[in-house]
Amino acid sequence: MKRFVYINDESYQNDYCDNQISNTKYTLWNFLPKNLWEQFRRFMNQYFLLIACLQLWSLITPVNPASTWGPLIIIFAVSATKEAWDDYNRYISDKQANEKKVWIVKNGARKHIQAQDIRVGNIVWIRENEEVPCDLVLTGTSEPQGICHVETAALDGEIDLKTRVIPPTCAGLDAEQLHKIKGVIECPIPDKDIRRFDANIRLFPPFIDNDICPLTINNTLLQSCYLRNTEWACGVAVYTGNETKLGMSRGVPEPKLTAMDAMIDKLTGAIFLFQLAVVVVLGSAGNVWKDTEARKQWYVKYDDDEPWYQILVIPLRFELLCSIMIPISIKVSLDFVKSLYAKFIDWDEEMYDKETDTPAHAANTAISEDLGQVEYILTDKTGTLTENKMIFRRCCIGGTLYGNESGDALKDVELLNAVANNSPHVIKFLTVMALCNTVIPIKSPSGQISYKAQSQDEDALVNAASNLHMVLVSKNGNNAEIHFNRRVVQYEILDVLEFTSDRKRMSVLISDSESGKIFLLSKGADEAILPLAYSGQQIKTFIDAVDKYAQLGLRTLCLAWRELGLQEYLEWSRLFKEANSALIDREWKVAEVCQKLEHTLDILGISAIEDRLQAGVPETIEILRQSGINFWMLTGDKQSTAIQIALLCNLISSEPKGQLLYINGKTEDEVARSLERVLLTMRITSSEPKEQELAFVVDGWALEIILTRYKEAFTELAVLSKTAICCRVTPSQKAQLVKLLKSCDYRTLAIGDGGNDVRMIQQAHIGVGISGREGLQAARAADYSIGKFRFLKRLILVHGRYSYNRTAFLSQYSFYKSLLICFIQILFSFVSGIAGTSLFNSVSLMAYNVFYTSIPVLTTVLDKDLSERTVTQNPEILLYCQAGRLLNPSTFAGWFGRSLYHAIVVFLITIHVYANEKSEMEELSMVALSGSIWLQAFVVTLEMNSFTFVQFLGIWGNFAAFYIINFGISSIPSAGMYTIMFRLCRQPSYWITMLLISGVGMGPVLALKYFRYTYSPSAINILQKAERSRGPMYTLVNLESQLRLDNNATDSISSMPVKKSSVYEPLLSDSPMASRRSVASSSFDIFQPAQSRVPASYPRNIKAS
Repeated sequence: MKRFVYINDESYQNDYCDNQISNTKYTLWNFLPKNLWEQFRRFMNQYFLLIACLQLWSLITPVNPASTWGPLIIIFAVSATKEAWDDYNRYISDKQANEKKVWIVKNGARKHIQAQDIRVGNIVWIRENEEVPCDLVLTGTSEPQGICHVETAALDGEIDLKTRVIPPTCAGLDAEQLHKIKGVIECPIPDKDIRRFDANIRLFPPFIDNDICPLTINNTLLQSCYLRNTEWACGVAVYTGNETKLGMSRGVPEPKLTAMDAMIDKLTGAIFLFQLAVVVVLGSAGNVWKDTEARKQWYVKYDDDEPWYQILVIPLRFELLCSIMIPISIKVSLDFVKSLYAKFIDWDEEMYDKETDTPAHAANTAISEDLGQVEYILTDKTGTLTENKMIFRRCCIGGTLYGNESGDALKDVELLNAVANNSPHVIKFLTVMALCNTVIPIKSPSGQISYKAQSQDEDALVNAASNLHMVLVSKNGNNAEIHFNRRVVQYEILDVLEFTSDRKRMSVLISDSESGKIFLLSKGADEAILPLAYSGQQIKTFIDAVDKYAQLGLRTLCLAWRELGLQEYLEWSRLFKEANSALIDREWKVAEVCQKLEHTLDILGISAIEDRLQAGVPETIEILRQSGINFWMLTGDKQSTAIQIALLCNLISSEPKGQLLYINGKTEDEVARSLERVLLTMRITSSEPKEQELAFVVDGWALEIILTRYKEAFTELAVLSKTAICCRVTPSQKAQLVKLLKSCDYRTLAIGDGGNDVRMIQQAHIGVGISGREGLQAARAADYSIGKFRFLKRLILVHGRYSYNRTAFLSQYSFYKSLLICFIQILFSFVSGIAGTSLFNSVSLMAYNVFYTSIPVLTTVLDKDLSERTVTQNPEILLYCQAGRLLNPSTFAGWFGRSLYHAIVVFLITIHVYANEKSEMEELSMVALSGSIWLQAFVVTLEMNSFTFVQFLGIWGNFAAFYIINFGISSIPSAGMYTIMFRLCRQPSYWITMLLISGVGMGPVLALKYFRYTYSPSAINILQKAERSRGPMYTLVNLESQLRLDNNATDSISSMPVKKSSVYEPLLSDSPMASRRSVASSSFDIFQPAQSRVPASYPRNIKAS
């Protein structure tokens, strides 16, 4: 599909939308129905709405409908208010942008209008430091060279200025002509690709003779960019409103479901099935009792001629009674605490990077607990593990190595002498360094030259050339000026063959202004340049230099050039122009034409650039590996460089402790044999554990073949391997590898810093972006952004682990307190004729759910089972979270049993003490409710590991508020509880009953907890003991030995074969839940995890085998 934009022609301007921006989700008229529709798309909300509607049927409702409608309306109101507030802020932002004043050309003169009134085809005039209001094709600037500078930080996060240039067909037009310009732009329909614009422009006479001129992204000014260092610029509006590239990029990302959310959904489903079973059984029993025993009682009166639906009354009553088994407040509670977890990350001063003034930020507030369950980290290299501060260190020119002795080629006397003596090879090498790039030189008022580069490699090369007296002074349009040894050299830049991830090289065509000779300058990866050498050139020296530099961890680039004849260039230029004019498959056609020119190159030499590791990277990786997390490095660098960096940052170990297995090959057969050999080695190693660490290395070429033909075998290899290095990979391959690990049911975290990492970051369960020198694209696309890689340790071990622990307790406690009150109702039915009668009144039930039991548990957001220092010193305890030890069917069964036991205790003690002729129903109800509140206060207190004033106030302040509120209600004559609380509290039997319920209810719980803590402690228990006694702080080695001594029942542990990861086994062997996969052995189908595509014979490599 194409769009034809007629320049400055009002007759066609109504064919497309105006420039009004709208990011709002709702309008004033559709807010209520649309918001309710979105909320009721959730199963739980549909369920509670059904329950609330059933309660409107007075014949079946055992309680006042307000007990469900009240909390439901409050929950919906809170969600709707939040949505309305967010949408209102978006409306205000849109209004400010739409009403901003801009200049357009109309009837040959400039006119001031609001930005929202711009139409496609209008000529828009932008002044310095103004924001671009829509997507424009640049037609003129104040600069005679036809260039302008723009800041694109709001679009892609890159802070360096970019140069935009007018198309050649508009060159030479003055301001008067720009007001009257006419023509047509042929462009694609709107899309969100901010790096691509394949279009053509044709101006109508008298401006030019109908010649078609190709347009690229470099000829555009995109919405939200700012014009800098340029007095004015003008352009034709091609995309407006929400059809701009920025507008098309907006949208709500797909919500991510955490492992804990998935488990909560399964548990909710299980409770729902249990509830249905209870309803069927009790409803049937109630109907049987009614038809047999009830009719014998004088005080029970049933009509003999009942309507047909009477058989449904008792089952539906029990459905309403049991509806609170699924806590109505769990969604709001989880959303609230998860928002707080995100704020804790934002407020964490220890994750603030002072060097770049960058705080940590949680863009996604819903997945913090997933950080504690990460099993695989897939990381970029450049800018993520390294600083992305490129320093030119060494080079090889014409077979001569420079910088070997000093480690700095710029100080190498031999190279300096070669520059002074005008060595031909050195001059060519430096010329390519200075001109084969997209760097923009900027001269300050004092005459000092600085460079603005989109690539740190290019910046390092141009600065190195400048230090060697090959100074790029200016680059205006198609002209470049070089100063070399006090000589001025002028070049005309004819064409730029841009770098792509497929070509892995870039080239520039220049013409020497003095001699008129045409040269092709090329630079790129060694495998992209060396095969293009002219026949007969000896390149072994360059290959050896590449290997040598790579082993030092240096980034290498090959530089080459070739002289062209005029006729060859003209013929090629015609093909290049045709390819550049294509609207379909332009990139592929351009690459094909480039190949026709990039051949028989004269290889000039190799540059070697140092990119230092960030501070703290080796220590961070080492600690995270100890926690059971596996690492994959995905990089575009060559194999040897990546391996060297992996060794430096503790990603892999050097021989003999570690061994690398290589998957190489250029053909399918070679790759298949290599993959088979590596896979066989991994199988043997996994079945016979050794001390040696194995990792595999694969390059992009072999990986492409593997992902196409041998994906199943590679998936098996991924399961068996703890560490992998993938070299020369493209952005799409990075995303494919993340997807592959996700298919194996692993929790993945992807971390990167550049635009080429965005797809990988968005594909992973958790995406982390580093605010680096390559801009903020990765940080903006990520769930979390941090300033440096080392903060990842704290993000996972501290914030991730605490979030998982707290959420696990809160979610299970929410079910516990709902099941407790529901079981009491069920037990009461056995002494009330199984009629579905409610023991509690409506006000008490509503207050119980919304206030009495919800506030105390929210204080768990401050709970810490271990100090941050202990957690970071003992990273292996993260395995409890990875294995899902705190929330699974086993732990939930414990809470389920606890709620049933506590309900039996509360009911039996209450019924035996107060079920006599002198006790009212309201008294019995209040005693049972009081006992439940007492038990829950003790349960929350017992489960807390640390106490602050806020936690104390939340638990016991709320406990006191229970009595204050009920005293207040009991003093109201019209209330159904009039004087009840006063009478109860004057009776010693009430307080004795509360103490008895607390003692009998909490006694076994305390005893079991004491037994486990004393005689069968987990690793966490031992660390807690050490903290509280201020004894020795156990670490990796002595913690394991202490566990073996303290845990007499772990004979299986002591008999395990010794291996490197032996410290992991004690941490998992003290529980039957060794991993999330063990859930599959449950007899409940609803707990079955998603079917893994991994053979069952291959255990997770972080778990004990």
